Amino acid sequence: MASALGHTALAAPAKPAAPSLATNNANSIKISPLRTDITLDPGGSGTVTVRATNITNAPIVLRPVENDFVAGDEKGTPSIILDENSYAPSHSLKRFMASLPNITIAAGATEEINVKIAVPKTAQAGGYFGALRLTPASSGSQPVDIASGVASLILLRVTGPTVEQLTLTNFDVQQNGGTATNFRTPNDLQLLVRFLNKGNLQEGPFGQVNILKGKKVVYRYNFNQETPKQVILPDSARRWSIPVKSLGKFGKYTISGTFGYGTKGTTINIEKTVWIIPTSYILAAVGTIAFLAVVIGGSYMFMRSYKRRILRSSRRRY
Repeated sequence: MASALGHTALAAPAKPAAPSLATNNANSIKISPLRTDITLDPGGSGTVTVRATNITNAPIVLRPVENDFVAGDEKGTPSIILDENSYAPSHSLKRFMASLPNITIAAGATEEINVKIAVPKTAQAGGYFGALRLTPASSGSQPVDIASGVASLILLRVTGPTVEQLTLTNFDVQQNGGTATNFRTPNDLQLLVRFLNKGNLQEGPFGQVNILKGKKVVYRYNFNQETPKQVILPDSARRWSIPVKSLGKFGKYTISGTFGYGTKGTTINIEKTVWIIPTSYILAAVGTIAFLAVVIGGSYMFMRSYKRRILRSSRRRY
């Protein structure tokens, strides 16, 4: 299942149950939305509706489980805390979520699951994160087979004074995993963009990357402007790989990035210069320098020898 947080599979998927007699595959349930963003005040409450569809030809019984999650890696993969008695060390949404009863879904039918969230009056402003996960429950003598990582992520923002602080730690041009400022060819270039979130609220940076040769824009990339935006959880970092295109076989290029985030419209501007210099050009330049060195050295030696001959000739005359 693709996560709306990071567009990748969950880092800690649910353990599959035994094969179902109704369907002998691992895709018994579809769940939507993959991610819900909600804002509540301290002391407020709200409901997130998750839809589960039974795509088998027999009724199934599911057990909704509420878990916290944390950042699994820097690619945006959420890591769900599967232990039902454990909570995230901070930003725990599970503490605000009401428990849910088992649900039965008829063959081919869709059921809505209403997740109730109650925020204590004493809750601090900031971000809280959790997931509704569906696990198999017994349906008579027939267990059901649920796809690994069937979960819907919930990102809550509690209103009030928050700390919004993103730091751009990397803006590097790479080729085959190596970072440099000059390259032999323009092939397979990527721009590594990495942000560190030191605030207490999930942030979805967005912006634009421009590549210029002189004053002409040769390539433009709209960064993280889809809805919903990919986000960076508090106390974590996230990296993106942006393709670098439309560079010629030789030349100087300026790569500029303008990024915005937060409720106050904070912006980050950065610029980097890279060169594309083919190996043949370098060899030609080295050859030219070597030739000039030989010419200059030869000329110098010739002039010294010529001066000596002139001096010897003058002495003989006098």
